[in-house]
Amino acid sequence: MHDNRTHPLLAQVPLTVSPFVSLPNATTLPYTYKTLPSSLPQSSTGAPSSADDKAKYVVSSSGHAAHPDDIIASCKALQAYIQKVQDDADKELKAWDEYIAARDLAEKRRVAPGWLDSEARILEPERKPEVGQLQSNLMDVDVSSAEASGLQNASVVAPNGAGDELDRAFGGMALQR
Repeated sequence: MHDNRTHPLLAQVPLTVSPFVSLPNATTLPYTYKTLPSSLPQSSTGAPSSADDKAKYVVSSSGHAAHPDDIIASCKALQAYIQKVQDDADKELKAWDEYIAARDLAEKRRVAPGWLDSEARILEPERKPEVGQLQSNLMDVDVSSAEASGLQNASVVAPNGAGDELDRAFGGMALQR
């Protein structure tokens, strides 16, 4: 590679010779071959140069020369093109989002017709407390509240048997015949 030395890893790779592969041969140039100059001369057609021509004194590393005004104009054109592409992409993205929202709305209307078209919502039934039961759950009562003070006077029922405790824990499990 550099200094005509091979890389140590490449030196370990064995080379095989294949009769089906032929290496390219170098072409032989004629003696009358002339190389092209690195910079082209002025036009040989004799076309008069316009008064618009500006001195191209900004030269890139590749040899391309341009006037600063030409560079600024090309940068502005590139910026306008990028802005146009960005605007087109934003419009397409917005249209895609609207399409997805419309598709989801159509699917919801298909599943539940009329649900999204009106403000009427389905009401969920509530259970009425039975007579003799407290309005709230006894486990949710704060100890310092007035409801808890009523619990201090409540009588505790002694369990009559093992079945009564299970009935209280899991509810009545009467057998149906």
